[in-house]
Amino acid sequence: MRILGIDPGTGILGFGVIDVDQKGKATLVDAGVIRTPVKQADSDRLLTIYDELHEIIKELKPTVMSVEKLFFAKNVTTAMSVSQARGVVLLCGKQHGLELFEYTPMQIKQGITGYGRADKKQIQEMVRLILGLQEVPKPDDAADALAAAICHSSTVRMS
Repeated sequence: MRILGIDPGTGILGFGVIDVDQKGKATLVDAGVIRTPVKQADSDRLLTIYDELHEIIKELKPTVMSVEKLFFAKNVTTAMSVSQARGVVLLCGKQHGLELFEYTPMQIKQGITGYGRADKKQIQEMVRLILGLQEVPKPDDAADALAAAICHSSTVRMS
């Protein structure tokens, strides 16, 4: 199974792709971020996210998409912007025929570390260990996206 994990954002959207074998072992395929200019109109930023994600899906051919849910935001403007980016992500995934799954930050933390209140460093270190990497994936948004993908792989194994 090839899983595309997404850490949604408008300025920086993290993506991470993993392969999971029959025994549940996960390996890194690719990870990175989609960046959009701060001063650009929201509609242009969303189009950039769509276009770049479309290319990533076309190239890497995942079968499943695991997206972090927007759980809480202090700033309403940020929440709206991230929600719009999530909508674009979900649309793009559906248009490519991917199975879509959504997880809260707490569910992702639980799935990665076994503890729903783990901090960012703990999550990143577990991503590194699970994928057998020398270093924690950078930037943080890419590591968070990989965590979303790994969370889905562990959820599937449990069911």
